[in-house]
Amino acid sequence: MIRVMLVDDQELVRAGFRMVLGAQPDIEVVAEAADGAAAVEALREIEADVVLMDVRMPRMDGVEATRIICATSPEARVLILTTFDLDEYAFAAIKAGASGFMLKDVLPTDLLSAIRSVHAGDAVVAPSTTRRLLERFAVHLPHEGDTSRDLDELTAREREVLLHVAQGLSNTEIAAQLHLAEATVKTHLGRVLAKLRLRDRAQAVVYAYETGLVVPHGGPR
Repeated sequence: MIRVMLVDDQELVRAGFRMVLGAQPDIEVVAEAADGAAAVEALREIEADVVLMDVRMPRMDGVEATRIICATSPEARVLILTTFDLDEYAFAAIKAGASGFMLKDVLPTDLLSAIRSVHAGDAVVAPSTTRRLLERFAVHLPHEGDTSRDLDELTAREREVLLHVAQGLSNTEIAAQLHLAEATVKTHLGRVLAKLRLRDRAQAVVYAYETGLVVPHGGPR
């Protein structure tokens, strides 16, 4: 059973998600919160596997809540639900440890698939969403000179895989592009995450943009 917490300041939104999730035999809504502070407090009392997190809320927004939850409740995976005009905040939340983001108008089937993927340890960064949103908001990402996560630590093939991930390609598409087995792509990506000390695919995408490996318009630097 996947235990889910809903965090959104709009009760009607929470009710809609609760109805969709409650109809699933493998998902249980175990808690709800109207802001980030309440979510952090609730996780001290209950256990949740996946937290569906809004971004802009009173008292404590989703970015700060994500940062605290990922630091204090690492077993809980955060999935950001956002709208086009708030995606720069969603990227900040991914940097804070969120496992991905989706738009609030997501189809129920896609939301359920995302929850199950996050629970399984994957990151949810849909290729089409990645390409569209990173093009628009890459300019908002700060460039940090963190030499402990230097791109020079990567081999040429690992760097190539990271580039394709940042451009929004799936493992299957990367395998076809580089003429590799999909399992080999997964191995390379795992090494990239380990060397750069990144949590998952979502943070790898943001990292590639903030370091300038990929520039707006999707090309390599």
